[in-house]
Amino acid sequence: MSTLSFSLAAGAFIAAAAAYLGSVMLSRRMALVAGPLGHLTLPGIALALLWGLDVSLGAFPFVLLGVVLIWWIEARTRLPMEALTALVFAAGVAIAFLLLPIEQAETALVGDIMQTGAGDAALSVAVSLTVVLVVRHTYRKLVLTTISEELSAAEGIDVKRYNLMYLLLIAVVVALGVKVVGGLLTAALVAVPPAAARNVAHNLRQYAHGAMAIGVMSALAGVLLSHLTDLPAGPLIVLVSITFFVISFPFTR
Repeated sequence: MSTLSFSLAAGAFIAAAAAYLGSVMLSRRMALVAGPLGHLTLPGIALALLWGLDVSLGAFPFVLLGVVLIWWIEARTRLPMEALTALVFAAGVAIAFLLLPIEQAETALVGDIMQTGAGDAALSVAVSLTVVLVVRHTYRKLVLTTISEELSAAEGIDVKRYNLMYLLLIAVVVALGVKVVGGLLTAALVAVPPAAARNVAHNLRQYAHGAMAIGVMSALAGVLLSHLTDLPAGPLIVLVSITFFVISFPFTR
């Protein structure tokens, strides 16, 4: 198989996982949280580039630490998650500017999906499938905690545990997403496909599956356009997904 085939496979599965989880995040009005968390990955990406490691592997410890800190502080202060995310984001960006090699800034900022090898693709597919299966298994409970934490607790749902699991899933998706669109554009990867799907969906099932389909089509089209034009794949993937949103807009329900 060629590098293009590996890039297409990795991009499609990562985009599917990001859009599926993004359909929950959009419901919770938290889709933009992925943006600051994406910026938080920049120190890890910088270290990965310096040491010759996969950017997702470098990004994950930093974003994992960030979401655990957000969860821990939120449980003790009751500050909004968005505010806590902004604090963690600021720390991550400050550290990144100290570490990031200028000559490798493009990879950190807009991704390197076109350089995916067989091992990277296999790992990306496996982790993305795991995320999709976990989200599918817990989808309704995650949505219920979105509607009302009090109602969720009354239904016997451990709200704190599900909030932590939700944040951990976001950490995994953000770490995967930096390979596709870099540290700057991860919010688009999780927000735009669900937004487009919501415009045309009749029910929750169509919404979630539509988000995945739009995410996959955007990733495939963006990677192919990058192969044809030699432009960075990350921004092209985002622009394709925004095009889907624009097309769906007249059908808003």
